[in-house]
Parts: sequence; structure tokens; C-alpha cells
Amino acid sequence: MIELTRDVRFCIPLCEGELSSSAGGRHNTFAGFPSMPGLGVYFELSVCCGGENDPVTGYLINITEIDRAVRERAVPLIREAVRTRSGDAPASLLPGILAEVGATLSRPVKSITWRLTPFYSLTLETAHMERFLTRQRFDFSAAHRLHCSELSDEENRDLFGKCNNPNGHGHNYRLEVIVAQPLPAQGRPPSLPLPELERIVDEQVIRRFDHTHLNLDTSEFADLNPSVEHIARVCHDLLSAPIAAAGAELSHVTVWETEKTRCTYPARG
Repeated sequence: MIELTRDVRFCIPLCEGELSSSAGGRHNTFAGFPSMPGLGVYFELSVCCGGENDPVTGYLINITEIDRAVRERAVPLIREAVRTRSGDAPASLLPGILAEVGATLSRPVKSITWRLTPFYSLTLETAHMERFLTRQRFDFSAAHRLHCSELSDEENRDLFGKCNNPNGHGHNYRLEVIVAQPLPAQGRPPSLPLPELERIVDEQVIRRFDHTHLNLDTSEFADLNPSVEHIARVCHDLLSAPIAAAGAELSHVTVWETEKTRCTYPARG
């Protein structure tokens, strides 16, 4: 079993008359089409298919099938909702989008992910049609020192190098929170709306850690070495109960220490 995911990018002009002027152009397939002729919205829809690939061609599915299905079946649904039902919860559209796309493809759809912004996305998996996943990213800046009291000063310097600097050093951390919750009916809000999720994360994590020295200013890391692994677990533990109280379930969190280093807790699969 393998998976193939295709990202389809597109713009939806807010005025009906603007669509005809850009609908046929495919001059920038990287940025997506139609392009933005005036004011509008930009989205990405990722379709993940699964199965066995063809032993001769190597294809699981021809990506032009996915492009065609999204543009002919999913985009009209999203366009109509943007223009006439902008107050609806985006998650309520996911089952219809998945059904329309899946009905035209030669391979099963495992999931669809709708990126409403570069940092906020919704995912529906065919194995769990009763729920959807919300992903949102945050950031905070903090200093820390990697040092274990169980080790000698020399052992700490050998293990952590510059990260053992007695005065610490800083990072601009990025945090992604992934939450599972029941699919809302059309016209109904989700159990945990995005603003409420953002309030919880801000209250439980950002205000607690932003612009602090983790070792010196926080109780969570007073006796716990603030590695990115420990930071991810602590963020998860701080968020789990408040998110559950709001009617959703924290799936996992990912913390980026740098662009090249990140940790997910709990591990996926």
C-alpha cells in the first residue's frame, strides 16, 4: 500500500463577473489557477489516495485525474459556499467535497485537507468520517539552557555544546496544534471553533512561555531539561484537558525549534 497526495491551488474571485476573465488561463500552474483578478480568496485542497501502484507505469493514479476532479467537482461547491454561505463552518463542507472528488477518481481517497490559510487547515479522513482534524500554528520566543543536574559540568558541555551556555540562548519556536472533533451539521458551528482553540493555546502555552527563560521563569522546566522533545510533551499536556473540556480531543502537537528540527508528541503511527 502506498499513498499519493496532490495539492491543487485555486483562487475564487468574490465577484461573479470576474470569474470568466480568468477561468481558462493556466499560465502559472505552480501558483494555481484561476489567478486572482481582483479581490477574492485563495485555497489549497490536498487529496490523498491510497492503494497499489501499477507495476508497469509506476502510477497509483494519474494526477490529472485529481486536478480535474477538484476543479470540476470541489471548486464549484466551495465557490458557492464562499459567495452565499460564508457564515457556515468550513468543516461542514468536507463530506460533500470528499464525496464529489472521490466519485470521479479511479483510486480510493484516503483523506482531503483544505488549507484555508498557510497555517490553518481542516482534514477529513475516510476511515473517520464522523470527525475532522483542525490544524493551526502559533509561535513564541523563549530562551533555554540544556543542562542536566545528573551530569557533571564537563559531561554537559560535551553533550550539549553551545546549547549548554550558562546564560542560555534563544529560539523562535513554532507550535502546531492538531485537534479532532465531531463534524458539525451545515449551518452549525463546530464544538471547538477556531477562535476558542486559539484562546486556549494562547492562555495555556503562549502566555506561559513567550519571552521567558524556560529554565528560570517557568515551573514546568525548573527541574526538566527544556529540549524540544520535552517542550512538545509539556505543550501537549497543558492543552489536553482544556481542549477536552471544550468538546474536542487533542490529537498531537508539533514544535519546531528551528526550521530544520521539530518534534511531534505523541508520535504519529
